Amino acid sequence: MNAPADFNIRHDWTIDEIVAIHDLPLLDLVAQANAVHRRYHDVNDVQKAALLSIKTGGCPEDCSYCPQSAHHREVKLDRVDLMQTSDVLDAARAAKEAGADRFCMGAAWRSAPRDKRFDAVIDMVRGVRELGMEACVTLGMIDESQARRLVEAGLTAYNHNLDTGPEFYGDIITTRTYQDRLETLKAVRGAGLEMCCGGIIGMGESVRDRAGMLQVLAGFDPHPESVPINTLVAVEGTPLAEREQVDPLDLVRMIATTRIVMPKARVRLSAGRSFLTREAQILCLVAGANSIFYGEKLLTTGNAGVNEDDALFTALAGRGACAQA
Repeated sequence: MNAPADFNIRHDWTIDEIVAIHDLPLLDLVAQANAVHRRYHDVNDVQKAALLSIKTGGCPEDCSYCPQSAHHREVKLDRVDLMQTSDVLDAARAAKEAGADRFCMGAAWRSAPRDKRFDAVIDMVRGVRELGMEACVTLGMIDESQARRLVEAGLTAYNHNLDTGPEFYGDIITTRTYQDRLETLKAVRGAGLEMCCGGIIGMGESVRDRAGMLQVLAGFDPHPESVPINTLVAVEGTPLAEREQVDPLDLVRMIATTRIVMPKARVRLSAGRSFLTREAQILCLVAGANSIFYGEKLLTTGNAGVNEDDALFTALAGRGACAQA
């Protein structure tokens, strides 16, 4: 493996190459990832993004990890129809006041609807952009005409995760194919939207499955602008409820590998962060993560508290900044 200074942006990674990077001695891996990170990013630029579920529950997909699936009837979840635009924008204002500069909205649909509900989402996007924030949505599958409408409304990015590698995907989801996901990403790219696309570790997949997902993502030209790396939050009532919590160092390895394979992407430390110590989160940032979801809740699961995050950012600041705070 060449030194990071010799790295070029690549789209032809093999799974074996990615596995070899992932399995490097941890300190070597983190050092190389940090060098790549410093080459392409300001290491002190850690974006705060807020996430809101604008339509909760009742999804017809059978994703094994997801408490919003209608298939998992034992999950205790309060279903919420599509929120009012005014309420969503109130939440966006509060997020901005708390320090977030990106506002992400998620709706539990298999495919984005073609009715007044989609019109309402368009209004939400416009409103978030008028607040001076980046806007991202995840609405399930969309086609290029819907993507173009989102572009016209000012949407910054569309989130549509691959979840895992192609070989393991069928063990987790049966109601939507991997190709379905790729078609939505093609529509997103075709409309000129930024792509936010990552996955989840801790669902029982192998290291090769994780590498397979990164290979698919790195095959896009350009790479996804945003790559969220989630760890499974095992929710009672879902098929993966009994999965053990991911070792934090497995997450560090995944983030570092993502950074090396996709140097320019914003790598997002996403679901599961509430289980990490402050020190483990900082190690993830050293390894190349440069965004967190900020706020008490993600779509339906808990997140690190705002006070804990404020303490995290205080620890990241220089001593002079701490003394002046």
